[in-house]
Amino acid sequence: MIVVTTPTGNTGRRVVRGLLDRGAPVRVIARDPSRLPDDVRDRAEVVRGSHADAEVVAKAFAGAEAVYWVPAPDRRTPDVQDAYVGFTRAAARAFAERGVRRVVGVSALGRGSALAGEAGLVTASLAMDDLIAGTGVRYRALTMPSFMDNVLRQVDPIRDHGVFADIVSGDRALPMCATRDIADVALGLLLDDSWQGRADVPVLGPEDLSHDEMAAIMTDVLGRPVRYLRVPEDAFRARLTAAGMSEPFADGMVAMMRAKDNGLDNTEPRTPASTTPTTFRQWCEEVLKPAIG
Repeated sequence: MIVVTTPTGNTGRRVVRGLLDRGAPVRVIARDPSRLPDDVRDRAEVVRGSHADAEVVAKAFAGAEAVYWVPAPDRRTPDVQDAYVGFTRAAARAFAERGVRRVVGVSALGRGSALAGEAGLVTASLAMDDLIAGTGVRYRALTMPSFMDNVLRQVDPIRDHGVFADIVSGDRALPMCATRDIADVALGLLLDDSWQGRADVPVLGPEDLSHDEMAAIMTDVLGRPVRYLRVPEDAFRARLTAAGMSEPFADGMVAMMRAKDNGLDNTEPRTPASTTPTTFRQWCEEVLKPAIG
């Protein structure tokens, strides 16, 4: 049995489909099972509730061989560390108590970097990895840079004003990956019972791009001018809190992006194994362009 958390999320839904299509027994944890496609509800076991809940994970992990773990931090939290580590505590106990053998988790780049200790959400994600690995379960942390799919949060300003904004330098080239590639890497690990111990698995996409280069690609694909606007940290933070984030979580986002601008994501060397296939241009053609309309 393989348990999938966040089965309606960007990566979780693709992982569920991949497992079911390969005939694997699947159990999902869902706050609202009605959001699951009908055929998934018919083919997978469904445990209703939050994967932060001790009773829910105890039930879901019973008899499970492997778990796909995706934290779902509360963006209104007063404590960023607790949003990742605290959220995972019940699951970590259940991994050990229920005899789960393998966990594949979604995390972040940065382990071993001098920047990781003050990188906000990244720092909390790495602490979550330590908690999971400390249970003795075999663990693979998918360590990612920023997601291409995060650009979808700015569909309206791209469409209406030809602008997307962030706080990193426009000429800082960074890796980025598509969530569908993350899901495919996770799927392969969940179906492979041969790996042992603990390791990070970087998922870097196929290329490093600056935000200015991203704007040029969007301009070409969308057939309309798009430019990158670097905004001050205070303005970025204010935008996040206006959207409902707590001040601590917004501070964690700012700290993470500041660390990325200082080279956090560039510390991981690119290898054939860490290079995934979806280019930003391809993603723009297949995902962003239809979303812009």
